[in-house]
Formats: sequence, C-alpha cells, structure tokens
Amino acid sequence: MEFTSDIFSLFDKKWALLTAGNESRFNMMTISWGALGTVWGKPAATVYVRSSRYTHDFMDANDLFTVSFYPEQYKPVLGVLGSKSGRDMDKMKNSGLTPIKAGDSVSFEEAEITLVCRKIFMQTLDPAKLPADIAKALYEGQAAHDMYIGEILDIIRRG
Repeated sequence: MEFTSDIFSLFDKKWALLTAGNESRFNMMTISWGALGTVWGKPAATVYVRSSRYTHDFMDANDLFTVSFYPEQYKPVLGVLGSKSGRDMDKMKNSGLTPIKAGDSVSFEEAEITLVCRKIFMQTLDPAKLPADIAKALYEGQAAHDMYIGEILDIIRRG
C-alpha cells in the first residue's frame, strides 16, 4: 500500500470527508484536522470529532470509517457538509455526491482518494493538558474532541 501526498495541506487546506456507518445508515462530516502516519507498526489515520457532533455517534457505533479527499470543485459541498448536522437535514439530498460501498463502510464516487480505516483507538482530549491559548480558543464552553486512530486497511483511488 502506497500513499503519496502533501500531508500538511491535505486536511488543513483541501479538507476531507469523514464518513462512518454502513450503506443503509451513515453520516459524514467535513474535517480539517487529521494526521497520517504509522502507529503500532500499522499505517494509520487520526481524526478528531467533537462529542456533540452527529457523526460521533456513528464513529462510536461502527468499527470502520473512511476519510476521503476530493477535487477542488467539491469544496463548496464540503463546506455545507461540515457546517450542517445530519440531525437537522438530509445531507445527501443536495450534496451531489454518490455513495459507494468502501469495505464495510461508505465513501463517495466523486472522491479522488478514500482511506478505509478500522478503528483501533479512541480517547477524549483533555483541554487541561493543552496550551492555555488553544484550550481557551477551542474548548471554552464547547464539547471536547475525541481522537480516533484508524488502521488504514485500503486506499481506493478513482479518477
């Protein structure tokens, strides 16, 4: 398995879509925080999800998740998928994305790259252990993020 990319801009500038669930029931959200590397001798992706997010429920209930990356033309769609909740609207309805099976999880036909991941670790971030300026800016009065590490089982390339 080989993956070559500018990993420092992949999440921050290009954004990614995190999807958890299965073909019959799933949710997705845009993420701009993440990491790729090796953990415990396994290729891994690390993602962060606030406990208040609807996708968090799907992350906890499923063993697999996907992280997918898209051409620039999908950035407006990713903006909506990251700012609206699946609790309040049908995110698929106007997204223009086509769900596809990715292992036992879900990705989208429009994705250039999809990482299929098996959850191997989860931990809640403790704002008290962060630098004070970060804790104040990101967590004062807000739900903490949970960090999920997934072993990358497959890389699906399209287009």
